[in-house]
Amino acid sequence: MPNLDEYRQQIDAIDQELVRLIDHRMAVSKVIGEAKAETGSQVYHAGRHEAVIAEALRRSDASCPPDDLRRLFRELLSISLNLQRSLAVAYLGPVATFSHFAALERFGSAVKYSPMETIPAVFEAVENGSADYGVVPIENSTGGMVHIALDAFIAHESTRICAESFVPVRHCLLSNVPLEKIRVVYSHPQPFAQCGTWLDGNLGHAQRQEVASTVAGLLEAMRTPGAAAIGSALASQHYGLPVLVESIEDDHENATRFLVISNEDATPSPESKTSISFAVRNEPGALFNVLQPFAKRGINMTKIESRPNRRQAWEPLFFLDLLGHRTEANLASALEEVRAATDEFRILGSYPRQTSLASVESVRKLTG
Repeated sequence: MPNLDEYRQQIDAIDQELVRLIDHRMAVSKVIGEAKAETGSQVYHAGRHEAVIAEALRRSDASCPPDDLRRLFRELLSISLNLQRSLAVAYLGPVATFSHFAALERFGSAVKYSPMETIPAVFEAVENGSADYGVVPIENSTGGMVHIALDAFIAHESTRICAESFVPVRHCLLSNVPLEKIRVVYSHPQPFAQCGTWLDGNLGHAQRQEVASTVAGLLEAMRTPGAAAIGSALASQHYGLPVLVESIEDDHENATRFLVISNEDATPSPESKTSISFAVRNEPGALFNVLQPFAKRGINMTKIESRPNRRQAWEPLFFLDLLGHRTEANLASALEEVRAATDEFRILGSYPRQTSLASVESVRKLTG
């Protein structure tokens, strides 16, 4: 039989060393925060945070599960941020939405969070300084662009993109009663559309009642006998409505891209992405000519979307995502060509490019 007292003594010694190292890390973080304050540097550096977590995962022998190690380091970084400066982060609420998860996955739990009722309200909070950062959905892999977020960039010209995150959309059926006793399901129209096949096959007899949000549906299900709701694991943990069935979405690859916005440009990082917007002149081949500077330099365009231009009818605004940082010589020269050939040209931000999804396990485990 193992001698548990000996192992516990080892754990105690390790814990003592951990406390010493954590104290040392936080002391250094405070010094870094003071240096940032003197130079006016941004407190939050998305690329640096991702690099720290990636290096921890690289050095681990996997005795600690990767998702748990990622969560541990995210919280260490969050505490470090809070020591350097108290940060406020606005997100599209209410509490326990996927936007809330995206914010927690990006900033950890030590910062102050403010749920907002609308996407424009998040932009407004950042613009007026009541929030240092905002987190908003910008596109879904099956539902496409979130047009209200694009329109908010038009209305808030000082806003900059400083990071992006991809979050897997995992819908759960939440209820206090077993499957066979469910008579009505509450949810927002979008989850109903994303879970239609599963609902047809398993709850075809149940009425589907649309509500303003998934959280509103959850609250309605909690007070209605024989009811269920579609929501996230985070919502289940926060509000106390049990998960009856996990992952009922029809497309298990479904994911949402979120943007982190602020009033400041992001600190340059390797593997960057640049987002721009512009209006083209009303003449034949105008858009083709505008895109030529990118094509001839081999610059990869990963997204193009258009929206109505409120300042000039029938001359749409275009939104582009490009690989590279705006200060790189190749991209910088292309952007100058485009600026000269377009109206209302604007660089929305150059920011670290996210190359992986937040893990499904993180979605399941994160409690906020």
